[in-house]
Amino acid sequence: MYHSSTQRRYWTFRSEEELGRRRSDANRKFRCKAVANGKVQQTDSFLLDPSEELIICKHYEKRLADFCSVFKPAMPRSVVGTACMYFKRFYLNNSVMEYHPRIIMLTCAFLACKVDEFNVSSAQFVGNLRESPAGQEKTLEQILEYELLLIQQLNFHLIVHNPYRPFEGFLIDLKTRYLLLENPETLRKTADDFLNRVSLTDACLLFTPSQIALTALVSSASRAGFNMESYLSGSLMLKENKTTLSQLLDGMKCMKNLVKKYELPHSEEVAGLKQKLEKCHSPELALNTNTKKRKGYEDDEFITKKSRMEEDEWTDDDFMD
Repeated sequence: MYHSSTQRRYWTFRSEEELGRRRSDANRKFRCKAVANGKVQQTDSFLLDPSEELIICKHYEKRLADFCSVFKPAMPRSVVGTACMYFKRFYLNNSVMEYHPRIIMLTCAFLACKVDEFNVSSAQFVGNLRESPAGQEKTLEQILEYELLLIQQLNFHLIVHNPYRPFEGFLIDLKTRYLLLENPETLRKTADDFLNRVSLTDACLLFTPSQIALTALVSSASRAGFNMESYLSGSLMLKENKTTLSQLLDGMKCMKNLVKKYELPHSEEVAGLKQKLEKCHSPELALNTNTKKRKGYEDDEFITKKSRMEEDEWTDDDFMD
């Protein structure tokens, strides 16, 4: 299904450099539009550059993951993965200076619940925000206002293939056909940790869901001191296809490097960039003329407790071969 999907055709890219170019183009296009409208000058210091926009996006991606992790009722992982994918796709072609990521991230989660048939009402959804009833109602109005925009910016490509289903498939395959590994279930916890961490990177825009799932299992086995090369070459029948096996191993190495080099932005850095972001969204500039503003728009302190991902320690040794 993935190989005939819109995800493969339109949302799987060749390199990190291509993703960087798209984000830079989105930043440049917005700056040009804002200057043409007479709202700003190119030299205005409060405008964010592409690297600063990426830091803001990383911050809100983490807040999206945190929001989903404590959502009541418990949100299925497929819904979380879909929401995060929507967010990444949206900001490949749009600027945070035009569309504030706080409301976009909530709209991504709201839309993902619908698409993945996670049955929660709109009242239940905004009930997870740490806001007053009036604030929740205003936030819901904004979510509904942005929903069609989000769908349009995703080019109506709403079906997302996540790595969780192929992960379970590989685990079943290990249990039934790869007897060298006595208890494949022992790999689940560290493999889940890898999937959580890799979801914050751009891996979902660069690799297939099955590649990500398989890398999680191989990484988990490596940490347990077990080499799964015989599974790759034997059970997956890649022994005679050295080119495919080499490409698979290169992709795994690249994914591990994405996880190793990923760093969450420092709070002090985020605080400074948020000030610039709020300047862009201030009423006197109104760089986004299509949306309504509300009091407390910049407040994103709605997470009620730490997520498990936030409490985990990240070390380079975790994913060494």
